[in-house]
Amino acid sequence: MYFLQILTLAVSVTLHTSTPPHLQRFRRMQSAQQRCLRPWRLVVSNVVSNFSVCSSRDLGRLPHHEQIFRELDPKGARFISTQVVRNRMKSVKNIQKITKAMKMVAASKLRAVQQRTENSRGLWQPFTALLGDNPSTDVKKNVIVTISSDKGLCGGINSTSVKMSKALYKLNAGPEKEVKYVVLGEKAKAQFVRDSKKAIEISITELQKYPLNYTQVSVLADDILKNVEYDALRIVFNKFQSVVQFIPTVATILSPEVVEREAEAGGKLGDLDSYEIEGGETKGEILQNLAEFQFSCTMFNGVLENACSELGARMSAMDSSSRNAGDMLDRLTLTYNRTRQASITTELIEIISGASALTG
Repeated sequence: MYFLQILTLAVSVTLHTSTPPHLQRFRRMQSAQQRCLRPWRLVVSNVVSNFSVCSSRDLGRLPHHEQIFRELDPKGARFISTQVVRNRMKSVKNIQKITKAMKMVAASKLRAVQQRTENSRGLWQPFTALLGDNPSTDVKKNVIVTISSDKGLCGGINSTSVKMSKALYKLNAGPEKEVKYVVLGEKAKAQFVRDSKKAIEISITELQKYPLNYTQVSVLADDILKNVEYDALRIVFNKFQSVVQFIPTVATILSPEVVEREAEAGGKLGDLDSYEIEGGETKGEILQNLAEFQFSCTMFNGVLENACSELGARMSAMDSSSRNAGDMLDRLTLTYNRTRQASITTELIEIISGASALTG
């Protein structure tokens, strides 16, 4: 009797402590699902820091959806989490909104600046007709005035101005020559500081923070002339042609001494002698006033031309970025649908397998 009571107690304890068969199968399925997810969780920490799981050469040969798979997870589409794809789609959508907004802002500003730029071209063109443009004049003291932007995301206008300025520096450098930079804009300054810091005489930033008028540019030109000694001022800027086209331009302004020397040698500058001087001023004083006025007019036109080119380049670059973001969003949507379909198929297989195990 005592033995039967102990046996009954042991059976009841076993029945209460043992797991039912259907719950055991559910836990095995849950454990298998965790084992499938575990490799992805290990890869998530490396997604941001290192996308180069496969080489870029091999990545370029893959179809678009396969490239997305390799970037999100090196193991393929089965291990991609839909949450990761959704997060990336959200990031691309936010970037696309930003690029579209920047394009609209640049387009609205371009209309106003373009009209001022066209009006300013009539200021310095008469000086070219009177004094000529002599970029090849050999002088000892050269000052290169490079006009750039303070902000980026505007294509290659800043790098183009810097490359042309460096080419002018090499062309005019010599054992008995002196070449200095006057840099307008943060982007050109950042590039010159890396390799030509000692050659920078003056740097001016936040020039385009507010719309400039001719009076402000004249004050700026006067400050530059007071702090540099020059035989030739070479202003480098981007001349606006259209939204998708700009021309790197160099305008040369010679000092009064060089102008008199060239006038005595004949040529284009010799035409000055054909004009009658009135007002009691000497020829040197008139040339000095002409040089200062020419520099301020050319600076004003150069700043506006470069600002117009910057807005056009930014408008074009943001339009291209928006289209690229749209293409990437389409590929990510395809990846998300494939991943979701794969997860649904996996869940259906697991449900069918569990049902078969319960009935079998």
